Amino acid sequence: MSEAAAVRAWLRMRSLVLDRHDRRREAADALGLSFVRIKALRRVAETPSTLSDLAEALAVDRPYATVVVDELQKRGLVRREPHPGDRRCKVVSATEAGQEAAAVASAILGEPPPGVRALPEADLAELDRILGVLVQDPERAR
Repeated sequence: MSEAAAVRAWLRMRSLVLDRHDRRREAADALGLSFVRIKALRRVAETPSTLSDLAEALAVDRPYATVVVDELQKRGLVRREPHPGDRRCKVVSATEAGQEAAAVASAILGEPPPGVRALPEADLAELDRILGVLVQDPERAR
């Protein structure tokens, strides 16, 4: 594949997800949270994390991750508990309400746009196969 074709494909994927069917605002409005807070909540709902790990996953500094977690904790969506192997750290995990909110966000974010739903079954299978290769092993796609 030529470089131009790779760039064109990437820009089309980006446009589809981020420009034409960006569901981040919908999720933020549904939960009354900023999208970074939704990202943090979905992350700890999937895998409880230390603040440092969460900051790294969100690509933010640790003080900002603390602000995010503080807000989520005030809303009863997460809890901090002592780290089992390091008393200096806390592990952030989702509460039951947090798990439910994360599920709502995931449902909104996971809703395929009508154009994807309208693709023929064979095209969907091929698209899924290609994206599976890219997600699991970007080097294999070359």
